[in-house]
Amino acid sequence: MIIQYFPYIILGILIFIVLYVVFAYNRLIVLRNRVQEAWADIDVQLKRRYDLIPNLVETVKGYAIHEREVFEKVTEARTRAMGAQTMKEHSEAENFLSQTLKSLFAVAENYPQLRAVENFLELQREVRDTEDKIQAARRFYNGNVREMNILIESVPANVVANLFGFKKAEFFEIEEAKEKEPVKIGF
Repeated sequence: MIIQYFPYIILGILIFIVLYVVFAYNRLIVLRNRVQEAWADIDVQLKRRYDLIPNLVETVKGYAIHEREVFEKVTEARTRAMGAQTMKEHSEAENFLSQTLKSLFAVAENYPQLRAVENFLELQREVRDTEDKIQAARRFYNGNVREMNILIESVPANVVANLFGFKKAEFFEIEEAKEKEPVKIGF
């Protein structure tokens, strides 16, 4: 009796497997696209930050002409961050840039007349706003990466991921100590 239904059972199992593969593949595509979109959001904010830095350096340079080493470090950090290719390079470069920006703002604290300049105050607000947006975009990106990586590692979706060449994405991380100590821009 069961033998006569055997072809239908096999057909049902095959249809289920095909539907699962299609579902898992489509879910992986959606997650990969979300990760790429989230990285694009971070990239936009990083570029905005890179565009603000030369103006900030020039403004501070006008008042703090004796601080050449700080300006060179900020410029070097900006160039390094803009040239980063891998996620690890981006993380390291952004950590270095954040540290050099802290140094630049520390120099600015030594020049009270600079803190009163409207252009400097506006740049300061824009950098603070950009830093906040980078952190929000980073959290959004890392959340999407986490979701995709969980699916890639989960059974049986990992079979589909391996079959179609999906790879785990890297988190955009900031060193723990520096994350607890954000770039301080307030005066």
